[in-house]
Order: sequence, then C-alpha cells, then structure tokens
Amino acid sequence: MLATQYALGFVVPGFVGRLPISMRGLGCVLLVSQLTGSYSLAGGVSAALALAQAVAGPRLGRLSDRHGQRRVILLSLVVHSVGLLALVFAAHLRTPSWMLFLAAALAGLAVAPLGSMVRARWSVLVGGTPDLSRAYALESVLEEVAFLLGPVLVTALSVGLFPSAGLLASLVLTAVGSVALAAQRRTEPAPSLADGSVQHSAIASPGLRVLIAAFVGAGTIFGSINVAMVALAAERGVPGASGLLLALFALGSLLAGLVYGARQWTAPVEQRLRIAVVALFVGMVPVALSPHVTIMAVSATLAGVAISPTLIAATTLVESLVPRAAITEGLTWLSTAMAIGVTLGAVAGGWIVDAQGARSGFLVSLIGGAAAVAVVAGGMRSLSPASVRSPAILRTDRG
Repeated sequence: MLATQYALGFVVPGFVGRLPISMRGLGCVLLVSQLTGSYSLAGGVSAALALAQAVAGPRLGRLSDRHGQRRVILLSLVVHSVGLLALVFAAHLRTPSWMLFLAAALAGLAVAPLGSMVRARWSVLVGGTPDLSRAYALESVLEEVAFLLGPVLVTALSVGLFPSAGLLASLVLTAVGSVALAAQRRTEPAPSLADGSVQHSAIASPGLRVLIAAFVGAGTIFGSINVAMVALAAERGVPGASGLLLALFALGSLLAGLVYGARQWTAPVEQRLRIAVVALFVGMVPVALSPHVTIMAVSATLAGVAISPTLIAATTLVESLVPRAAITEGLTWLSTAMAIGVTLGAVAGGWIVDAQGARSGFLVSLIGGAAAVAVVAGGMRSLSPASVRSPAILRTDRG
C-alpha cells in the first residue's frame, strides 16, 4: 500500500501527528496525579480533554469535508497549542481545579481528526476497491504502533524528567505532523463546496449510529484501563510499568492488524466486526483477573489482539455506509464515539479506583465491552453496506 502513488507523502506525516493520541490522556493522568495525588482529578481532567475532542471532532470533520483539510488542520493546531500549554502551566502553578478542566477542554476542542483525514485520502486513492480494507488495516497498524510507543514515551518523560514533559512532547509531535500533512495538497479530498455537491450529514446513516454506540462501549475499555493500569502499577511499587502494560496492549493489536491486512477475507465485514467485538470483551476478562503485573502483561498482550480487527472492520463499513462527500465526518464520528467512551471510562475508572482500589477499575472495562457486544449484535441488519457511491475526485492541480 505504501507503494501507491502519493501515499507515502501523507502516511508518514499522519503517523507522526497521530503518535500523541496515545500520549495525551495518559500524559494528563501522569501530570495531574503526580502534582496533586488525586486519581479522580487526574481522570477527570483527562476526560475533559477527551470529551471536548468528542464534541468537536465531527464538526471539524464536516468542516474539513466542506472547506478542505488544510485550513482545519492549521487553525486547529494553533488553538490546541494554546490549550495544552495553558494546562501545563495551570498544573505546575497549582491553580484551582476548574482551570485545569478549562484548559484541557480547550486543548481537546481543537484536536484535528488526523486519522480520519488520512483515511479519507486513502478513500480518494483506492476507494471502491479491495485495497481500501488493506489501506485501513495499514492505518490501524500504524495507530497501534503509536499506542505501542506513546505510553512508553510519555511515561518515561513524565516520570523520568518532570510531570509535564510527556504532554509537551506530544505537542511537538502534533505540530510537526500537522504542518507536514497540511502541506500535502495533491491527495487532499476536494472540498464539497468547491465542486458544488450537496453534503448530507453522515449521522443520518442508521448503520453509522450503530457503530457509534458500539464504539462508545469500546472506548470505555480504553479510558478505564488508562487509569486502572496506572493505579495498579503504583500500588505494586512499579509506577513506570504502566506505560509498558499499555504498550503491550497495543502490541497485541499491532500484530493482529498485520495478520488481518495480509489476508483476503471472504466473510462479510459486518460479521467480522461482530466476531472482533466479542473477542475484545472476552479478552478483557483475564486482564481484570490477573493477580500481579507480570501476568497482566501477558493478558494485556492477548487482549489487544481484538482491537485492530474491530477498528478495521468498522472503518471499512463507514466507507460503505455514508455518502462520499461526508466520509471524513463519518470516520470522525467513530473517533468521537471512542472519545466519549474514553471519557466515561476515565471518569468512572478514576472514581472507582479512588474508592475501591486499582483492581476495581477493570470492572468498568468489562461493562463497556459487554455493551459493545450487545449493540453490534442488535444492529447487524443496519450494518449491511448501503449502495455504492460515486468515486471521489483526486485533486491533481496542486502539488
């Protein structure tokens, strides 16, 4: 897929710009918990950033479809930088808690949906062909590489240097990747306003609404695990192990994504999604029951195997379920749903960890996984791909 003409030019910047997706939430938890000693406050601040991102994501995606990716990327970067720097200063200056929440929300409101933008560019290049699923598998693998490297990097910086080092590093990576992606004009999908097409909201698709609900449940797993694993590692006297545990969770997903993308699947994509979601829930059971960090490391790796197949199947379905002119918005809705779930998981996980101890935080993960299974099972009819849309126009007039 990387040999596809123009692909490398947007895949590399997209990867760099998305590396912070696994750093911001954990970076907030590490920053606030180290400076205040409160996991509930840390989870709340992390949740504020994720919730703001969830609220703004579809709107940014829709603006990108209408006006072009470049404008949205650059304007978002400026606002995001202001918000994240304000959060760092507010935390170190021990300002009132509401200032932490306000700064985190501002930073979250301006997180450009780079993952959706990159996938929209793949849709421009290979949409309507079997290569699209493989391209989305590649993107899922790259995101898992980000989740593999990000937790280790942010933990090493925040614990080894100073509490805000991880978040500051995430800002630098966001800036570099965003500017480089914005410069790739040739593969940028043509704005719908430019070609006179009428844009309908992606949320009108019943199948997309099923995917959104399922991703809220899946996101709850990831939000609660961030808090529970940090707290468990601290309880066991090895705080630096939290980054390794989360990285191993991503490693399992990365390996599964490589296998998934290398195969030519014959089963309908909605059936693959159902199997993957069930496996995601079942895989969380041994993680929740692991008696100590070493066994949890193995369990986390195995549990991560279901992540990439779930994401790949869902994003492939979006390409079939929503209008071409709303593809970025449709993909962003999945990110938004995931962020909402992460928010719920972080808040609930932080509250339960403070009240009952680290291990109880994994109960939230199990509940979220069960909810995702129920939603997908109940909405299978709506997930059958809709009619094929007209192909996208590849922009070739600009380099």
